[in-house]
Amino acid sequence: MSASAWVADDLGTGYEQLTIPLGTDPDGEGTIEATLVRRTPPAKTEAAVIYVHGFSDYFFQTELADFFADRGFAFYALDLRKCGRSRREGQTGHFVSDLSLYDKELDQALAIVREETGGKPIVLSGHSTGGLVLSLWLDRLNKKPGGSAGAGVVGLILNSPWFDLQGKAWMRSVGTKAIAGVAKVKPTTPINLPATDAYGTSLHVSAHGEWDFNTSFKPLNGFPVTFGWLTAIRRGHAQLHKGLDVGVPSLVLRSSKTRFARTWSEAVDEADAVLDVKQIARWAGCLGNALTSLPIENARHDVFISKDVPRKAAFAAVDTWLRSTSLIPS
Repeated sequence: MSASAWVADDLGTGYEQLTIPLGTDPDGEGTIEATLVRRTPPAKTEAAVIYVHGFSDYFFQTELADFFADRGFAFYALDLRKCGRSRREGQTGHFVSDLSLYDKELDQALAIVREETGGKPIVLSGHSTGGLVLSLWLDRLNKKPGGSAGAGVVGLILNSPWFDLQGKAWMRSVGTKAIAGVAKVKPTTPINLPATDAYGTSLHVSAHGEWDFNTSFKPLNGFPVTFGWLTAIRRGHAQLHKGLDVGVPSLVLRSSKTRFARTWSEAVDEADAVLDVKQIARWAGCLGNALTSLPIENARHDVFISKDVPRKAAFAAVDTWLRSTSLIPS
């Protein structure tokens, strides 16, 4: 794809976006596309990063991009189909019937970044659902000739990856089966879940937070969870739990505690208000290869947009890991 196709991104100076056409949606919602965002690369590029967001999210975390650029990484982020910049009118936000369908945009994004950076080593970074998506994709990639390393991938950084379904135990057994049954006939129908804006309002500058993001792309109360999408997630969880081999060293970061709530309180600012951190710790070992799994004291669900102290601790952990794995000089 020609570099002339890059256009200015709404993040402002230093950021551009590239549309990746994906053709007709296999899930029947028209023509789909993904969006690759890039930050102006450092003068001397040693490696590259591709970041993938989570559910009800998109890339806006410029501090994360700056962190990697300061260490010689060209930074790219991918808004998946029907997410963020890539969602089009009439499409169900974030809906996909199988997580492997994302392979199409992930493969293309990887090819673009490798071409633009002259084949520099690539580290993948995923948040929440994006962490699950990347882990499954890397496992499939690692099964191909040459494996993950042959594809240019050298590391995986996961920020509160969604490795299991939070909540009561019956939701992970009979509840999952019931949801899958409904998904066969009503895949895009929303599941009736209790409303919550605790996490969203903890982040946004219009409420209790310090981050300015597009609430059409990342609603404060999130997008509806549909039967078909959650069924795809649960199939992904089942694959992960059987054990993967991503083929590269991994760093898994999470908060030190979980605090589920429907409305904001100060406690929400110092915990994961979305996922069960014990589940993240439990299943991290399923990635295969070398693994570093660390809790970040008082971090939010997205550890990189936590309050100042845990945010700095999260970035320091990544810096240490990059040096320990020789992805940047010690």
